[in-house]
Amino acid sequence: MKPPPFEYHDPRSVEETIALLAEHGEEAKVLAGGQSLVPLLNFRLARPERLVDINGVGGLDAIAVADGELRLGALVRHSALERSPDVAAAVPLLRDAVRLVGHVQIRNRGTVGGSIVHADPAAELPVALTALDARFRVRSVRGEREIRAADLFVTHLTTSLEPDELLTEIVAPLPPRGTRSAFVEFARRHGDFALGGAAVLLTVNGDGRVDRASIALLAAAPTPIRVPQAEQALAGRPLDEEAAREAAALAVTGIEPTGDIHGSSEYRRGLIEALVRRAIVAAAQGDA
Repeated sequence: MKPPPFEYHDPRSVEETIALLAEHGEEAKVLAGGQSLVPLLNFRLARPERLVDINGVGGLDAIAVADGELRLGALVRHSALERSPDVAAAVPLLRDAVRLVGHVQIRNRGTVGGSIVHADPAAELPVALTALDARFRVRSVRGEREIRAADLFVTHLTTSLEPDELLTEIVAPLPPRGTRSAFVEFARRHGDFALGGAAVLLTVNGDGRVDRASIALLAAAPTPIRVPQAEQALAGRPLDEEAAREAAALAVTGIEPTGDIHGSSEYRRGLIEALVRRAIVAAAQGDA
């Protein structure tokens, strides 16, 4: 398999990159880790006239925890996120999620920004960052803006980024003290895309009751989704099996996952309900 012909650009700065995107617009495609884009090129499912390779752009691979926020450059590799002691200590949900991404070789090349912009609803990082209320900073020659997860993901493999915009940084508020988390998914084989999953964050008070819950679903809809009805059902309650079952049932109310040869929509809905319950129980049993 060979990709269609394209012009190759190798910018060395964000300014040079966004100038190229402004000049070429929809004709150009940004290349980061390439773990999603290169297969699309080889199958001729993507046919950009130009590739803008940002691997040589400095300043986009930093991980920082400061001022109550986790900041990730768009070029942070999955493996760097997985191995970061700062991420493990401050936001263990992200460490748990990224460990489920593909295989080691994929994590060595794949980038956080690439996963976000590819916008696959069965990808782990978009779901985890949705649960974390992350914000996404993008730049163009017109300036910089921040986009919330609810506004970034539009549908399958589609975001609200304009053709001339470059994702530069992801910013997530650190979970409050007393927060426990879990990321649970099910795939037929290790490394396959998951058939369903859930990211859960539970902030628990001194009485063992939930002050705040955040639940995001994987492969439940054309985008990662939060389920506020399930989150609200946990508020003020102790973390027991009954609360987990009720919240899980509410989480799948009204969702219609896409069915395929690996499982019908009804099967996937039942699977996601079980995974939400399991994630709540796992979070409840974790360390705050």
